[in-house]
Amino acid sequence: MQFAKRAYVRSKKIRDAARGQACTLRFPVCNQNTETVVLCHSNRGADGKGMGIKSSDDRAAFGCSACHDVLDGRAPRPAGMTVEMMDEEFERAVRMTHTVLRFMGIDPQGAS
Repeated sequence: MQFAKRAYVRSKKIRDAARGQACTLRFPVCNQNTETVVLCHSNRGADGKGMGIKSSDDRAAFGCSACHDVLDGRAPRPAGMTVEMMDEEFERAVRMTHTVLRFMGIDPQGAS
């Protein structure tokens, strides 16, 4: 079975929009520090992640430094949080990030 190829979005507008925003990942370790929020990309191959290649900017969420460390595996998953739970929270965070981006007038699917 072959999957349709997704458009790869790389957008400075989207990445810059993360600055000063609230963390949408909100894992139990969230530090809620808007000064540390960046665009946190998916780590799944299905989302375009590869060796040395970030996933598409439309497959990312706003995340504080603590949540970003957990997402990228630099810090351990919070106790009781399964990989499946992290995936569900990441998907929720991507949807919330897209809502914020649209409110800011930025198209999360193709801003340049």
